[in-house]
Amino acid sequence: MVRASEQEQESYRSRLFNFKWRNNDNNSTTRHNKSLSVETGLDEAATGSHDAEPLTIIHPSQGPPLSRSAADEAALAALAAAQAREKQLLADMEQMKERFSKLLLGEDNSGGGKGVSSALALSNAITNLAASVFGEQRRLEPMPAERRARWRKEIDWLLSVTEYVVEFAPSQQKNKDGTNMEIMTTRQRTDLHMNIPALKKLDAMLIDCLENFKDQSEFSYVSKDSPDSDGKRNDDKWWIPTVKVPPDGLSEASRRFLQYQKDCVNQVLKAAMAINAQVLFEMEIPESYIDSLPKNGRASLGDQMYKNITVDFFDPDQFLSSMDMSSEHKIVDLKNRIEASIIIWKRKMVYKDSKSSAPWASGVSLEKREVFEERAETILLILKQRYPGISQSALDISKIQFNKDVGQAVLESYSRILESLAYTVLSRIDDVLEADRAGNKRNTPMESEDETLVGSMTLSDFMGWDFDQAGNADLESKKDLSDDPLVKEKLSVVTTKKTSYLETLGGVKSPTARH
Repeated sequence: MVRASEQEQESYRSRLFNFKWRNNDNNSTTRHNKSLSVETGLDEAATGSHDAEPLTIIHPSQGPPLSRSAADEAALAALAAAQAREKQLLADMEQMKERFSKLLLGEDNSGGGKGVSSALALSNAITNLAASVFGEQRRLEPMPAERRARWRKEIDWLLSVTEYVVEFAPSQQKNKDGTNMEIMTTRQRTDLHMNIPALKKLDAMLIDCLENFKDQSEFSYVSKDSPDSDGKRNDDKWWIPTVKVPPDGLSEASRRFLQYQKDCVNQVLKAAMAINAQVLFEMEIPESYIDSLPKNGRASLGDQMYKNITVDFFDPDQFLSSMDMSSEHKIVDLKNRIEASIIIWKRKMVYKDSKSSAPWASGVSLEKREVFEERAETILLILKQRYPGISQSALDISKIQFNKDVGQAVLESYSRILESLAYTVLSRIDDVLEADRAGNKRNTPMESEDETLVGSMTLSDFMGWDFDQAGNADLESKKDLSDDPLVKEKLSVVTTKKTSYLETLGGVKSPTARH
């Protein structure tokens, strides 16, 4: 028995010698480690049971390596994931440092002090980020995951500045002896604390709305050069793909779904417009803009427009129907004139006690001037409600350019891009509904309500103006009865103009360079 065990051990040692001889091309350290490991295994096999399976040795060049355990594989996978996260974090840090260094330099990388203010640099950064992310949103489809992750990450970087815009607030502090003492502590400024979370919620609602279209299959898009395209795309939206619906139109479920999404986005649009209008209203009017104004409201408006505003019985719809608003340029020019007249009349009311030789003095009474100013503001509100995607006015551009408040700059730019994105989504939904109507040749009351982009609730409904609905009905009747092409063009400009702010951005330009 002892002899058999010795013979088996000798056989194993002979095989070990042959293994070492075949691998003599390795370095000495490797040979030594392999020798120890194999000898240990042979000794254990020799002293163990005779039924143990023989050890199979495979040369590295002749087969795969020995398989690792599941725990080792999991550890290696976790290590690789940790290394990938660390690498991504370092890349994000470098990108963040580059981004904020440009903001601190005021977009002047030469360091010569010729850059813009921090507020304007931050506003431009948010605008340019939105243009690069949402500028290609031409279809009702979810955003790509990579683009959506980039937007979330970089907008959080830019919004993080508002966490350090603080104000002092009284607070109670309890001392060790039990007495209370009032101290001043810092907290985030009230307007930012209220509006930043609201804008983030609106942002998430818009992204979720686009995400809801991932499973739709009833309509599709074809490019302008595609053989399936009917070639009827308007010239003002030649870059937008044409919507293709089934021959029998959309189903009732899809139509209700589109209408529901339109109502949701419509509410987002109204909320973003309200925040943006409030922030712009609170911004200080630059002195350079005031210096460029004429001396009175008549010179700003023109004789005919001034006469229409200062009549005894004023109707804003009748006033707008008499204006030429056939193009975006003419609408913006009308806004500029009305805003300039409002500023002039307000300043004259402030300087009402000044001498008659003052530049803002006038022979018009204070009461009449106040009435004129209210009428002009009414017209301005209606214009903003009817044309939400119109370009910014000269006053808004001037306020953004010379604004020094970083918090207001962030609120204004963030609300403006959300307003533009909501308007773009509404335009894409309207394109689908319009294609459905064109294919089915139907004109139900529900579809006629879809003619207006902003929805069934108008500014007049919120303000309690009854004449607005009557004025709209009068406009429709005039549009149906009139044979003059120019009149039809003027009256239908509300539904034909759907160019959004980001679509007319023309690249990544600052507000100053755009206008």
